[in-house]
Amino acid sequence: MRTGLLTLPIVLAAGLAVSSLAFAQAPAGSTGACKDGSYTSQATKRGACKGHGGVKEWYASEAKSKEKASEEKATKESKKESKKEKASEAAAAGGAAGAAATAPAQTSSMASSHKTPKGMRAEAAPGGGAGKVWVNTASHVYHCSGDEWYGKTKEGEYMTEAEAKAKGAHASHGKACS
Repeated sequence: MRTGLLTLPIVLAAGLAVSSLAFAQAPAGSTGACKDGSYTSQATKRGACKGHGGVKEWYASEAKSKEKASEEKATKESKKESKKEKASEAAAAGGAAGAAATAPAQTSSMASSHKTPKGMRAEAAPGGGAGKVWVNTASHVYHCSGDEWYGKTKEGEYMTEAEAKAKGAHASHGKACS
């Protein structure tokens, strides 16, 4: 008889704990639950729980998902357009001197079979050498000797790493040259 009286409160407490877990809510902004117990806020179900065992439950309706995806796409497009506007303003500020300076780089890159990434010179700027870094004056990022972008960004100058840091530049990918 005594055993029955002790087990009843334990069973009730366990039942309450389990039932409260069943009614747990997803974090605000979540569009689905992954099989490993994590949540996603991806706009579409496709690839939403990649690396988490797949989608267990999808909360968002297709209309909301498409709306969120179109909002994200519009944000990305506006960022691209603002970058293009900044680039065209910089080119206009450079004037004829800027056009003359980039013309040889474009010609030499067309002659070679190796494609040069956009915003990169085909040949490194003259100068540089031991103890010097190349500072991209547009982005305030400096590149070490041997780096792919060393002396090759459209705007930049050579200086010591200490001078670059004093002018507020930071190392490419956070990797100091020293």
